[in-house]
Order: sequence, then structure tokens, then C-alpha cells
Amino acid sequence: MNPEVLSHYDTGLEQGRLLRGAGELERARIQDLLARVLPPAPAIVIDVGGGAGVHALWLAERGYEVHLVDAVPLHVEQARVASEGADRPLATITLGDARDLAWPDEHADAVLLFGPLYHLVERADRVRALREARRVVRPGGLVLTAAVSRFASLLDGLRRGRLADPVFRDIVTRDLWDGQHRNPTGDPSYFTTTFFHHPDELRAEMIEAGLRVERLVGAEGPAWLAAGFDGMWADVTQRAWLLDTLRSIEEEPMVVAASAHPVGVGRRLGVGA
Repeated sequence: MNPEVLSHYDTGLEQGRLLRGAGELERARIQDLLARVLPPAPAIVIDVGGGAGVHALWLAERGYEVHLVDAVPLHVEQARVASEGADRPLATITLGDARDLAWPDEHADAVLLFGPLYHLVERADRVRALREARRVVRPGGLVLTAAVSRFASLLDGLRRGRLADPVFRDIVTRDLWDGQHRNPTGDPSYFTTTFFHHPDELRAEMIEAGLRVERLVGAEGPAWLAAGFDGMWADVTQRAWLLDTLRSIEEEPMVVAASAHPVGVGRRLGVGA
């Protein structure tokens, strides 16, 4: 892993990201999508880049056989600790590379790539990771992958009032030009070395890897930009309405682009297909 990326995740910030603020919306929307598209438990799911295990443990609680692999040693240790304290632990937790998975061909019913494509800044590496996911999933199985939106830094800068910083403006300009996000400041809130996808690029990479793209959805839609998000999310009625509404518009191209994380749902059609 790129040392800068590893250093960013060694801060431990990722462990709680999906449990606060707009991260809660991302978590809820991803888990809503998983509940709708995954085959029923006890299907085998490999969570590649599964971090500290937020989604993996949620799936294990629902009866899935879940295997987590991540490239960050701290994440692997955090997932191991969390799994040991869970009523339904993960099947395996390993350190590994999304481009070279340890499982045999056609082993899993679904593979999740919610993270690895972020930091594989070369297209060939991203396609290789997607092909590995396709290899280990059974014919008819699903590969779900998330990306960071090409427009995420611009939208986040507007939301947080960061565009007064000329360094941040330069970062945004490059993000919009070629998707290659770089952070020369050392400020972790400006994120780390990443590729920001246009939704069309995510679709094209999945197709090149041999997957049939069944849908592209926007995880958060524009809701992550809302002023007063925490108060709205704390209101049970508003939260339920928001989630229902986002589900109803999730495949609209403008909604996908406005999301911090576009998500692709792909299917392996068959041997050699």
C-alpha cells in the first residue's frame, strides 16, 4: 500500500467514520442496498477492504458467512477485536491485497469492494481488483463496488467553506480534471492519495473486468450536503422519509454524481462470459 495512504489510515479515523455524521447515512444506504440485492443467508460474502468490519459484522449478525480482508494491519486488528466480541463472529479476517485474493475460483456468492478502488490510482490496478472479485465469485454471483465521486471534493469544499484555501482549490481543480486526488498539506480532513471516479468510468471498469453492470446507485445522493444533517438524522420520522426518498431516486444519474460514493452492482454471468 502507498505509504501515505497507510499513514492516513493508521490514524484510526476510519474505525468510527460510518458511525457518525454523514457516515451514518452512507452506512445505512449501503446496508439497505445489501439487504435488497444479496442472496439470502447463509450465503458466502467476501468483504474486500472491509476496514474495521462495520458492514461485515452487520452481515454476520444476519447469518451470512463473511470473510474480511483488508490491506491495513490496524483495520485487520480492529476487525478481529470487534469480531471476538460479537455474537456471530466473522469466518476469517486476513491481511491482503484486492488485486490478489487468496480464495479459489467461484468460491463466494458475493464480493464487496467498498474501498479498494479508492486508492488504486492506476486504471489497470482497479480493473485487476475487479477481475479478482469476478474470479472468486460464482457464476450468477454479485460484485458490489464503491468509488469516490469525481465531484466529492468540490461539493465537500462548498459544504465546509474550504474554497477560500488556495491549496484546496488546486486540489479540487486536479480532481475535476483527471480524478487524481493528492493532498500536499498533511491535513487528514483533505483525505489522502485517491482516484475520484466519474460514474461512467466506474461502469466502464466493471464492464472491462467482465461484469454485467446491473445498476449504478448513489449511496448518499445530495443528502450528505444538508445543513443541520445531524438533527435531521436524529429525528426518526425525517430519517425514515429521507431513506425512502433516496431509495426511490438512487439510480438517477444526477443523484449518482452528487453522491460522495457511487456504487456499482455487477454480476458474473457465467464461466467465460
